[in-house]
Amino acid sequence: MNRLKTMLAAVPFLVLGLARPGFSEEVVKYHPKPADLKYTYGQHKPVMTIRPGTLIVSSTEDCFDGKVKKPGDKPSETVGLWHDNPLTGPFHIQGAERGDVLAVHIRKIEPARPHGISSYTPGFGAITGTEYTAVLEAPLPELVWWYDVDRDKGTVRFRALKGGAAVDIPMRPMIGCLGVAPARNEWRWSVTPEAYGGNMDCPEVRAGNTVYLPVNVPGALLYFGDAHLVQGDGEIVGYGVEAAVNVELKVDLIKGKPIAWPRIESDDCLMTTGMCRPLEDAFRIAAKEMVTWIAEDCGLDAMDAYQLASQVMKAEVSQMVDPNYTILVKFPKKYLPSKKPVFGGTHDRLARPGEARSAPPPGSGRGPV
Repeated sequence: MNRLKTMLAAVPFLVLGLARPGFSEEVVKYHPKPADLKYTYGQHKPVMTIRPGTLIVSSTEDCFDGKVKKPGDKPSETVGLWHDNPLTGPFHIQGAERGDVLAVHIRKIEPARPHGISSYTPGFGAITGTEYTAVLEAPLPELVWWYDVDRDKGTVRFRALKGGAAVDIPMRPMIGCLGVAPARNEWRWSVTPEAYGGNMDCPEVRAGNTVYLPVNVPGALLYFGDAHLVQGDGEIVGYGVEAAVNVELKVDLIKGKPIAWPRIESDDCLMTTGMCRPLEDAFRIAAKEMVTWIAEDCGLDAMDAYQLASQVMKAEVSQMVDPNYTILVKFPKKYLPSKKPVFGGTHDRLARPGEARSAPPPGSGRGPV
């Protein structure tokens, strides 16, 4: 133990993991029953303890708690109170402590049923009256859309409720809820995103990408759920094409490199998130996190990083419907002054174990659907 403390004091951070060339991959399987699902982020009793480097093979229920079973079912009549966005977990990560970073590489997201579901819920959505945006107008009607899944084509089929041609939309599966236990001993509703991650509803939380989460409590306590088969920017109706899915997540631990908000890495981009209201404050958080990341990892002066980010970064509104809004800022890696990989090359190692690379291949930023 003393030797480990000496090592940690001598280096900026240490990446722990089991998946190395020549080592077999440790795999755990966990498929929750309805009674095992959680509806808050907090310090629930872990479903299991796993070591860094473990692959989690698991599944999630849809945001309707699996209670909308056929066209015509209404969530308001079938889903239990506060049973939105059921979560799988939590998983206790051995050795994780406050100030560490939990790396979650998403290897696979696949639909578990031959359909997805979307809806409109009165008092929810980006361009209607809500409890936060109070108006005296009558709410829009509750409606449900049923999407058939074509696994062979990789599409979902939209059908208008009042007639019209069907439209096939390419699937781009994502995990809407991915987070850890919040700081300050808080418990947070599964619909809320914040600094711990949570219901980010960010389309870049998808297969092929690595999500970095701040560790706030011993063991981190990892939760996931609320998958979407596809979702447009803003998620303006309040829902993506919601679905139960099977997932594979590779988990690793980065010691001694604290971050304030979730970050994402693809082959081509660094990405930062901000979750807040009003929307401009969410943007400020994400932009500040990007400037800070570039300055720290590229050895730039903060003002130089500020200038560089201002010229090349892109920003997307992931969702504008949840209790906090989500902004995603992207910085193309090709513009980084330093080619040294961030977080000790964790993304490359988890995405391609045993494969050394000096730079990402062109056009490889999109993961499998």
